[in-house]
Amino acid sequence: MSAIANAPAHDHHDDHGHHHKETFITKYIFSTDHKMIAKQYLITGLIMGIIGIGMSILFRIQLAWPGESFWFFEALLGKWAPDGVMSPSIYLALVTIHGTIMVFFVLTAGLSGTFSNLLIPLQIGARDMASGFLNMVSYWLFFLSSVIMLSSLFVEAGPASAGWTIYPPLSALPQAIGGSGTGMTLWLVSMAIFIASSLLGSLNYIVTVINLRTKGMSMTRLPLTIWAFFVTAIIGVVSFPVLLSAALLLIMDRSFGTSFFLSDIFIQGEVLSHQGGSPVLFEHLFWFLGHPEVYIVLLPALGITSEIIATNSRKPIFGYRAMVASILAIAFLSTIVWGHHMFVSGMNPFLGSVFTFTTLLIAIPSAVKAFNYITTLWKGNLQMNPGMLFSIGLVSTFITGGLTGIILADSTLDINVHDTYFVVAHFHLVMGISALYGLFAGVYHWFPKMFGRMMNKNLGYIHFWVTAVGAYGVFFPMHFIGIAGLPRRYYTNTEFPYFDDYADVNVIITVAAIITAAVQLVFIYNFFSSIFYGKKAVQNPWKSNTLEWTTPVEHIHGNWPGAIPSVYRWAYDYSKENENGEYVIKGQDFVPQTVPLQKDEEELNH
Repeated sequence: MSAIANAPAHDHHDDHGHHHKETFITKYIFSTDHKMIAKQYLITGLIMGIIGIGMSILFRIQLAWPGESFWFFEALLGKWAPDGVMSPSIYLALVTIHGTIMVFFVLTAGLSGTFSNLLIPLQIGARDMASGFLNMVSYWLFFLSSVIMLSSLFVEAGPASAGWTIYPPLSALPQAIGGSGTGMTLWLVSMAIFIASSLLGSLNYIVTVINLRTKGMSMTRLPLTIWAFFVTAIIGVVSFPVLLSAALLLIMDRSFGTSFFLSDIFIQGEVLSHQGGSPVLFEHLFWFLGHPEVYIVLLPALGITSEIIATNSRKPIFGYRAMVASILAIAFLSTIVWGHHMFVSGMNPFLGSVFTFTTLLIAIPSAVKAFNYITTLWKGNLQMNPGMLFSIGLVSTFITGGLTGIILADSTLDINVHDTYFVVAHFHLVMGISALYGLFAGVYHWFPKMFGRMMNKNLGYIHFWVTAVGAYGVFFPMHFIGIAGLPRRYYTNTEFPYFDDYADVNVIITVAAIITAAVQLVFIYNFFSSIFYGKKAVQNPWKSNTLEWTTPVEHIHGNWPGAIPSVYRWAYDYSKENENGEYVIKGQDFVPQTVPLQKDEEELNH
C-alpha cells in the first residue's frame, strides 16, 4: 500500500544521517526544520493566548461588578488598581492589548504559522520549506514582536490604550493619554516587526506551494488545507504592507512632527501646530489590512475544517472545486470591503452603498462553504473525536456569526449598532471563536503528527462541550444588549440609568467567560502532558489519505526516508467503491493519494 515502503533511497537526499550531531540549540532553538518551527509557533501562540484570555477575564470582571475591589486586581495590576479597584486607563489598555494579542499573535501567527509550516511541505510532498533560513527568521521576528508587545505592559505610563485599531489622534499625540506615550511606541515597533515576520512567512508559503509540489500533485489535487494556506499567504502579502505604511506614518506623526493623520487639534485650550492631515486616512489604511485580516484568520481554520470533516465523515468533501472557488472569491472580495468599518465616518452615502453591496456579496462564497460542510456531514459515517467536534462547532459559529454580518454590512442598519456590543458579538463569533475552534481542531487532529503521541480523548470532549456552551453563553447575550444600544469599550455603564437593566446580563456574560477560560486549562494540561505521556501514535491514526500520514512517526530531516512518494489522485477518496460495490482497497474505506489509479477504474471526475 505504501508507495514509499520499498522506494529506492536517493543518495543526494540522504541528509538526515548527519542529524544526530545536532546540539540542543540547533535542534530546538535555531531550527530550520519546518516541523520544529511549527511547534515553536504553536507553543508561543498558546502562551500569548493564555495572556490574551487572562486580560479579557480581568476587564469582564470590571464590567460585571464595576468599581468593586478585588485583591487580585491589585496583585496583577499594581498601581493601576489602587485598593483593588481597576482604574479606567488600565481598563482601556487591557482591551487594546487583548485585541492585539488575540487577532495578530494568536489567530494570525499561532494558527497560520503553526499549520502552514507543519502541513505545506508534508501535504504537497516537499522535503522542507523553500527557505528554511527565512522560515527560522520569520519565527524569531514573531517571537521578538511578542516580547516587545508584552514589555509595553511594564512601562511607567502604561501600555497602548487607543483600542486595537489605534485610531489617531489618541495614538498620534504622545500627550493625549497615559497610554499614548512609550506604550504606544512599543506597540508600533512590535507591529512593524510582526508584519516583517508575517511577510517572510507568507512569501515562503507561496513559493513552496508553487515550486515544490511532488510528482503528480497538480493544483486540483491539493488538499483544501493547502489551498486555504496558500490563498491566506497571498492576502497577507497584498494587505500587510498597507498596515506597515500606516504604522510608519503614525511613528512619523508621533516623533518627527509630520501631520499625516492630524489637523486642527486643541489640547486643554492649546492650539497644536498640526495642519492638513486626516484621521480618516488612517482608518482607510488600517482597515485595508483590518478586513482581509478577518480572512487571514478565518481561511486557515476553514481549510483545517475541510480536511477534518471529510476524514471523519469518511466521505469525499462535497464540491471540491466550489470550495476552491469560494476560497478565491473570499480572498478577492475581502480586499474591497474595508469601508464597511467606516459607515459612521462621514462617508459619501453612494460610496457606502458600494461597500454595502461588495460586503453582502461575501455572504455567497461563505454560504457555499457552510452548505458544503453540512452536505459532507450528511449521511456520513461520522467519527466524533475532539477534532471533529471542534470542526462542527466551527461550522455552527461561522453561520451564527455570519448572519449578524449581513446586518452590519448594510450601512443604514450598521449606523444604529455601530460601536455597540452587537459588533463585539458578531466579530468574536465569526472570526474569534471560529478561528479558535479551527486551531483546536487542528491541534487535536495533527498532534500525533507533531509529537508522535495521541491527546487524551475524554479531556478533549470536556474541553469541547464546556467551550461550546460557554462561548455562546458569552457572545449570544451581547447581541441583545448591543441592539439595546450598550456601547463597547466603556469602563462602566453605571452613569446611564437607562443601562441599569442590563447590568445582570453583564454578570451572566462574565460568569460564562470565567468558566470558558477555566476549561482552556484542561486543554493546556492535555496538550503538555500528552507530549510526554500520551499514548504512542500509529503512523496513520485517522485513516487519512493525505501525504503527511505516509511519513514515519519519528521525525526525520527531509520528511521521507528515500524517495518522495508520487501522487496519483485527489485527497478525498473515502468510502470509494468499484463497480462491484467493493472498496477499491480490500478491507479499508480510504485510498491514499499515493495509490495509482487502477486501469479498470474510471478516471476520477475531478
